[in-house]
Amino acid sequence: MTEAMGEDFGRHWANTHVISALGGQTPAEALQAGDAPKQVWAVVCRTLELPESLR
Repeated sequence: MTEAMGEDFGRHWANTHVISALGGQTPAEALQAGDAPKQVWAVVCRTLELPESLR
């Protein structure tokens, strides 16, 4: 996420952006709840429509 958004904004976004595909949680909450990092990252990539080079 740092590469896609920068360190500060990436951290802020992960802690504040609620994603329905993560059960209405932020990426940070999903990780803290035990969701697999690769699964959370895949949802983030789809949400942000990141290019394959950043996935």
